[in-house]
Amino acid sequence: MAPKTQWDWSVGSKTVVDLGTNNDEIAWREESHASPDGEQVAAVVRTADETYTVQVNDALWENQFDRVWYLRYSPDGRLTALVNDGDWKLAVDGEAWEEGYGFVWNTLFSEDGSVIACCVSDSMQYGMIKDGEIWPNLFANANNFVLSADGAHTAAAVQTEPLGQAEIFKFKQGVFSVAVDGEAWERNFVNVWTPVISPSGTHVAAQVRLNLFDYTIACNGSTWNETFSQVWEPCFHPKTNAIAAPVRLGGKWGMAVDGQVIWKPQFFQVWHQRYTPKGDHLIALVCPEYGRWTVAMDGQAWRTTFGDMVFDLTVSHDGRRIAALGKENERWTVMVDDQAWPEMYDMCWKPVFSPEGAHVAAKVERSKKYTIVVDGKPYSKEFSECWDPIFSDDGSLVLIRGIINNTYVRIVERVSTICG
Repeated sequence: MAPKTQWDWSVGSKTVVDLGTNNDEIAWREESHASPDGEQVAAVVRTADETYTVQVNDALWENQFDRVWYLRYSPDGRLTALVNDGDWKLAVDGEAWEEGYGFVWNTLFSEDGSVIACCVSDSMQYGMIKDGEIWPNLFANANNFVLSADGAHTAAAVQTEPLGQAEIFKFKQGVFSVAVDGEAWERNFVNVWTPVISPSGTHVAAQVRLNLFDYTIACNGSTWNETFSQVWEPCFHPKTNAIAAPVRLGGKWGMAVDGQVIWKPQFFQVWHQRYTPKGDHLIALVCPEYGRWTVAMDGQAWRTTFGDMVFDLTVSHDGRRIAALGKENERWTVMVDDQAWPEMYDMCWKPVFSPEGAHVAAKVERSKKYTIVVDGKPYSKEFSECWDPIFSDDGSLVLIRGIINNTYVRIVERVSTICG
């Protein structure tokens, strides 16, 4: 797929394919997936002869399989699917990787889409595959799989020792660790969760449980000196290898960096933290009072709160603006810089900032129809399905991909037209 700057950014609507056209080769069609540039729409289909393949626009993949599932476009526009032709494999643009396994799942992509990985199970052993290459070691149990942003490294929480159902004392001694590119840390723990790879790729951190009561963060197999009654998933500073993690002390939650508490434990909950791109601020989702949720920056909670949930924390590329989804009384909206959009919806999807940070958009659902909202203003057209909006590089245009009356359309609209 061409870079975003080379996409067709001509303002207007283009009909890509009529999905209602009868095709005698197809018995039924699953849900649709749109390519990042909007030029393709794809779906898993069952053929008339009871095999499975993928339909892209109005054409079928040449290869057919016993089963196809988990269809996904990579960020660079390649179409991937998990396929079975006797063994499970990953197929890219219709061509399956050479080696097959007992099962594969959870396709992962590097930030630019150039590297593809997935999880694998073979002979009751678990690990990962990256660009067709399997880990050198597989494990009795593996979960919380992750691929680094640059695609250079993979990691997962793994069980390094066999454990019978009644081996309570062996469990307390620790049988879990982190495997990086298939090589386990030398140290085991009672439990391990959510490995995270640093932007530099040189460090991997995870939540660990040292005994029945003490939790902390481990990095490259070494733990913080400090322990807590509970911790959540860590994150790395984007410019250094400093690690931030929510920690629980005295029944309340705060934030620690490299083991030192920097946010006073004053919240009922703190999680999903992240640094701004330059690392000058640390933000998180917090519960400042029982039953109310919001965003906090550098330990200071926003005034706008929601009673059900706050989710999908998003930061603009320049780090100056923050958005998140808020849910109140089973209805959703978008909160931007401590201000909620005026309308509530049946559902909202993760907010998307324009590259320069001036605008924020999101896919929303209302009355079983979907549309795009920009800066709180809904687009004039509704769809039976649509996908996350994509801004042009200068932020003046937005790409909208949707289905209207069984027709998949690609629309480029001026942001000024939507916002009126």
